[in-house]
Order: sequence, then structure tokens, then C-alpha cells
Amino acid sequence: MNDERPGLLDGAIWPAENMKLFGHDDAEAFLAQSYRSGKGHHAILIEGPPGVGKATLAFRFANHVLTHPDPAGAPDRLEDPDPASPVSRQIASGASHNLLHLARPVDEKTGKMKSAITVDEVRRAGRFFSQTSGTGNWRIVIIDPADDMNRNAANAILKILEEPPKRALFLLISHAPGKLLPTIRSRCLPLKLAPLGDSALGAALAHLGIEANRDLLAAANGSVGEALKLVNYGGSDIIAAYNDVLGAQGASARRAMHRLADALSGKDSDTIFEFFTGHVGEDLMQKARAAAMAGQVAAAERLARLHSDIGERLTVSDAYNLDRKQTILSILGDIKEPGP
Repeated sequence: MNDERPGLLDGAIWPAENMKLFGHDDAEAFLAQSYRSGKGHHAILIEGPPGVGKATLAFRFANHVLTHPDPAGAPDRLEDPDPASPVSRQIASGASHNLLHLARPVDEKTGKMKSAITVDEVRRAGRFFSQTSGTGNWRIVIIDPADDMNRNAANAILKILEEPPKRALFLLISHAPGKLLPTIRSRCLPLKLAPLGDSALGAALAHLGIEANRDLLAAANGSVGEALKLVNYGGSDIIAAYNDVLGAQGASARRAMHRLADALSGKDSDTIFEFFTGHVGEDLMQKARAAAMAGQVAAAERLARLHSDIGERLTVSDAYNLDRKQTILSILGDIKEPGP
């Protein structure tokens, strides 16, 4: 993880500084044309899997709006931002008076990102609008991701969405829109981004200086973020170790479980731990779907229940800061010895 940009993966470009986006031409055209029509929605929910370019698209659209404040005179497509323009420089440096980026704040004591976007962060949006109310400029708030808002923060942003200021634009990023309040979703226009195809993913990785082979493209599932974790965080090794656990028995299995748990619970292991839990969840759901398709209803239900139970256990472990190694061993044990 990049220390200067908490949450930024090693090898990635900060979305506000990224002048290129790959694989989302239709979404870009929709945003540009709806804005130009003068009838664009005041709140857009940009949905899709992690790492496919949602935040980059949000900043790209914000740049477009602030560069062309008159919708009628705006181009009908989003062009690559000019890094030398005042708007692009201000956005990239976080110094734009017309753009507010809300994300999980950093805990000053630990130096790590807090677990949620708090109501104090959302109150910044209220101050932002009050301080810029007389300028007549567009004012844009990016919430990245909106899934991270706690209940109080979500209720606070809902109040603003219900009575938005004039020339205000909200861009909410969501990896899992089902986690958002239904009342928030109902006040937003959904814009879904799909995983990248192999060609777009290869181009995006080449832009980052990574040469993608067939195995990497297949394992990344259309996500630049997943590809970076595979390449720069040992994700491929973690998947191999997980498969070793599944294939081993007896004492060999216990040794493999402890080796994997040690690797996932070491210092600065948050990113790879998140990668591992995502991989386990996807693995279980794929097996559940395969069992259901094969008519093995009981097995499918057991795997789906295990997937849900593991998700709840991870939530509790994070909330109470439980020992990560023991949590991992418990999860692996249940996967190896599923209940009835």
C-alpha cells in the first residue's frame, strides 16, 4: 500500500491523477451526453467490482464538468484530461475548491485508514456547499466508496441528496450497492461498470508498465486491482497455498494451514488478507453454483451457508479486532471440514 495515498495499491495510479481509462467507452459516452443535454441526474451511483476503474471514471467526469461548466457547450464525449490544465492540476493535487473527495479517514494514532466513512466526513460536504454557495460554479462530491459509510454518515448524506443544492453533482462509488440504504439508491441514477475484457485489461496493465500473460488475465477476473495484487502482493502464491490446503490431509493439511495463516497475519498484510478473503468467497460461491447446476441441492446450500457464515465471522473479527491468525485457521478448518 502506498503510504502517501492510503488505500492505493502499489503500482497503481491515484484516480485523481490518472488521465487514462480503459474499457468503459459506453459509460463515458452516457455521462458526457447526459451532461450535455442539461438533464443529467444530480446523483450518479457508479457500480461495479473493485479495481475496474470506477473512481477513475468519477474523477474523469468531474474534470469534464469543471472544464466545461456550461453543459450546452460541452463535448459529447469525455476526452483524456489535460494534465497541464489548471482544472486537472487542482483536481490531482486535491486543491480544487469545486470538488470534494470523501473517503475513509486516516486514524492519526495508527496511521491506518479507519474502518468506515464517518458522519464527521459527511459534514465536510455540508461545509463545502455552504462555503461555495455564492460562486455559481459546479460543486462536485465524490464518495469513494459509498459502501464504507456508517449508518450515521449514510443518513447525513441522504438528507443532502433529498434537497440537493443547485449545480451540485454527487458521484457515489459502490462495489456492493446492496449495502447502501435503499433510500440512497432510490435517489441515484445507477451506472454499472462491468469487469474489463482481456483486451482492455491488458491495455490498462500496459499503461501501468505490466505485461499481462494469459494466466494473469484469467486470474484477475477483469480487475486491474486484482491483477496488481496478484503481481505485486504475492496473490498468486496465496492462491497456490490455499489450493495446497484444500488438497492436503492430516498433519500436512495442518502445516499448510499454519503457513498460510502466518503469511496472511504478518505485518502490513491487510491488502493480501483482503485479497485472500475475496478469493475464498468467490471460490465457495463458484462451487455452490456448480453443485446447484449438477442438481446437488444439499451441497449447494451447505456451501452458500458456509460463505455467509464466513462473511459474518470476518465482520465480527474486524469489529472486535480479533486475532487474525486464529480467524484464518478457523475459516480454513471449516472449509476443510464443512458442517452437515
